[in-house]
Amino acid sequence: MTALIYRPAKTAMQSGRGNTKRWILEFEPEEKKRHDALMGWVGSGDMKQQLRLRFATREEAIAYAEKRAIPYKIDEPEDRHVAAKSYSDNFRWDRVN
Repeated sequence: MTALIYRPAKTAMQSGRGNTKRWILEFEPEEKKRHDALMGWVGSGDMKQQLRLRFATREEAIAYAEKRAIPYKIDEPEDRHVAAKSYSDNFRWDRVN
């Protein structure tokens, strides 16, 4: 029962940075999913896959896992690097096309 602690990236449908500030603790699957031949559904008996805990900080998520003796892995987010741009640079006389 290993947990994964990470901060989600923004979705492609978002233009803003909403829902990317919280940290999430999810459990990795303990058993593989199986196919139901009658209904065509895919399912599993692992109920912890459905559990997703949200924390305000990384330290809170780590403290939760350590308090309950849950082994965990941390997936560090990559920082966003934005180059400073100016609208007026589009009209500079020395601009390279």
